[in-house]
Amino acid sequence: MRSKWYKLKNKAISLRRKGFSLGKIEHFLGIPRSTLSYWLKNVELSKKQKEKLIRDWKNALIKARKKAVLWHNTQKEKRLQKAKDEALRTLKNINIENLNILELVLAFLYLGEGSKKNVETAIGSSDPLILKFFLALLKKVYNVDIKRIRCELNIRADQNPEKIKHFWAKELKLPLENFKQVNIDKRTIGSKTYSHYKGVCQLRCIKVEIQRKLLYLSNIFCNKVIDKYLGA
Repeated sequence: MRSKWYKLKNKAISLRRKGFSLGKIEHFLGIPRSTLSYWLKNVELSKKQKEKLIRDWKNALIKARKKAVLWHNTQKEKRLQKAKDEALRTLKNINIENLNILELVLAFLYLGEGSKKNVETAIGSSDPLILKFFLALLKKVYNVDIKRIRCELNIRADQNPEKIKHFWAKELKLPLENFKQVNIDKRTIGSKTYSHYKGVCQLRCIKVEIQRKLLYLSNIFCNKVIDKYLGA
């Protein structure tokens, strides 16, 4: 029994002899690939036609990959926007004027990033956002005069100390004279530093009582949550 596409067989063979790929013939005539493969298995192509098919296949593959990258990037943007929208919905329920909330947030920041060994309230980071957030909370929660915060820089050998000082002073809105100590990592001599890296800035506040309260607050809160939701 002949298939319903049999009347197109000669047309398919003609297209194949002209160097058309199976994919294009399938697209033009609507004939299943399996049927075409059977009909056209004995159709010989010239060397030039074979080379063209290979080029076309490679070009199609490149285009497909570009489309795939574009699709994945679009999907990623959608996922990122969804995450941002969900974060904004959560933040609508949080009162950033509540000092208890701000102090708890500061305690957890300190638990993760702050100094615990030295008898002082101090934190270090290469991220200006973290340090600006720390300064803002010290000022709001504890009424600390942030203009008196002592600053220490840890930089790489190929970095200019004065330029790095000016960068951090501008970012953190602190007096330049607060940046008295600069430590250079001699292990980095001979290696190139990425332009976006501005070293690590340490902020030091002499009020050790703040450090003590923040560490007690974060640890006690952690244990309360653990006891409540994980049980004994």
